[in-house]
Order: sequence, then C-alpha cells, then structure tokens
Amino acid sequence: MSANNENNMSDKVAVVTGSNKGLGYIIVRDLCRRGVGVVYLTARDERRGLDAVEALKKEGLNPVFHQLDVTDKESVKRFAQHLKEKHGGIDILINNAAVITNDFNKTTFEDSVNVLNANYFSILTIQEYIFPVLKDNARVLNISSDAGHISNLENPYWIKRLTSEDLKLEDINDFVNWFLDSVKNGTLKEDDFVETGILAYRISKVALSALTRVQQKQVGRGISINSLHPGFIKTNMTKNSGFLELDDAGIAPVYFVLDADQSLKGKYLWFDKTEKEWTDHKLKIHSRMDIFMEHLKMNNKDYV
Repeated sequence: MSANNENNMSDKVAVVTGSNKGLGYIIVRDLCRRGVGVVYLTARDERRGLDAVEALKKEGLNPVFHQLDVTDKESVKRFAQHLKEKHGGIDILINNAAVITNDFNKTTFEDSVNVLNANYFSILTIQEYIFPVLKDNARVLNISSDAGHISNLENPYWIKRLTSEDLKLEDINDFVNWFLDSVKNGTLKEDDFVETGILAYRISKVALSALTRVQQKQVGRGISINSLHPGFIKTNMTKNSGFLELDDAGIAPVYFVLDADQSLKGKYLWFDKTEKEWTDHKLKIHSRMDIFMEHLKMNNKDYV
C-alpha cells in the first residue's frame, strides 16, 4: 500500500449495510482502522446501531450511524438523500445486510418471501436510489456466499439462462419468481437443486451473484462491482459455527474495496482473496449442509 493511497483514505466515504453486528460490524471496524474518513454503520434498529457505534468509539474509532432498513424503500430513499446532501457521493458501498431461513431444512412460502426481499430485492432498491450517489471509480461489494455459486443449481434450463453472456435483470427476476411460485404452489422439485437445505437463502445468493454481473455491465463511470463469499464465519447467522473467526472476517472485504486492483470487475470472489468462475457449474463449490452440521455439532455441545 502506497503512502499516497493511505493519505487518500481520509477523503473516502464508505457505507456498510446491516452492520450493527456480525460481519458488517467487523467490516466497519476494519475500515475505520484503515483510516477511511467517514464510515457509515447502518442498522434497522436505531438503538442497536447506536450501541454498536458506542462500542467502536471505546476502541478509539469514529463510525457514523444512520438508520437503514434495506427492505423499506422510503428508508433507503432517505439515506440516499442524506448521503447526497452531506457528502455529494460515496466511494465504497458494501451490501452486507441479509437474513437466512428460519428453519434450515424446511422451505415455506412466507419465509422464502422474507429471505428474497432482504437478500435480493433490497439490492434492486439500493441500486435504484444509492447507486446514483456513487462517485466515479467507486467500489461496490455484494456479500454473497458459497450458497451463491451456480453449482448450487441442477436445473439445466436455469443454469444455461443464468450463465448466459447476455444475462439481463429480467432473467434473474424470472428465476426468483419461478422459485417463489414453485414454493407457493407446491411444485418445487428437489432435483432442481444440489441440496435443499437453506434453499431460499441459496436462491437469494445465486440471484445476487448473477445480479452483480448485470450491474457491472450497466454501471459505467469506472465503478467496480463484485460479489464475495466471505467464508464460513462464526456468527449468529451460522449459530456460531464455522472455520473463520469473526475477528478475521473483515480482511477479504476490506482488501477488495481498498487494495485490490480497480480492474477487478463483475467477479465472484472468495474470502482467501481468490477469484472463482461463477459460470462454471463443474466447479462444485456449492454450500454443503453436511459441513455446516458438523461444525454446528462441534461448536454447540448441547446440539442434538
């Protein structure tokens, strides 16, 4: 890292969604530690967000809180307006806010709608209102998952359509709505997926990874947009199971928004700072429930 680049950190404005706890909190902490001038810690719940900011201030850091519910269009609009009026634009956007299925092994319509709204459709709202305040050469990182790789699917039609070079937003929306309709109508086929555990979460992250490719084609102005599998992190979402300690989980996200070459665009990245080919179904790097359950049992002694 050059001294000049480090000096420029103080001029940058960064936003991390869903950052009052877990991975988002660690990313905010690490961006502040790197000297990024303004780092927004956002949360749906104002009290929890302010408490998180206070905790970081005790470490000598100074993030800024702003309420943000990514599933509420008016909340996103208000935040975008604030960013425009206060800063003129932002340099870094990390779309981290996400939820997982309530029951890892059961797929219900209500739960699926909630997961898709939080993990996929919210990104379209952010694209509509916050992308216009991205500065030229800004960096966007969509937090995806190994559950977001195309190898999570086995349906030939959707694999072909989603990996097409001519992929469009309409294709992704059709995929998501196909899944929701299948759940609602009871026509879901297990053979269409490599596994059915956390299925709505898989669909949401496959859609997000695909959307990243479309966004990069459309955005222009030197802006880079990538998706990242942050690793199997010990957080509340994973019931404190995983191989990556939360304290280390910010290393890759911060690297990709601050240090990676700006030419890295529209890629599917991993926590070890490598790039994986998202369109290669043969890679078989899908999310595996057997590994999750093994870690769950190791880390939760009372788990049955």
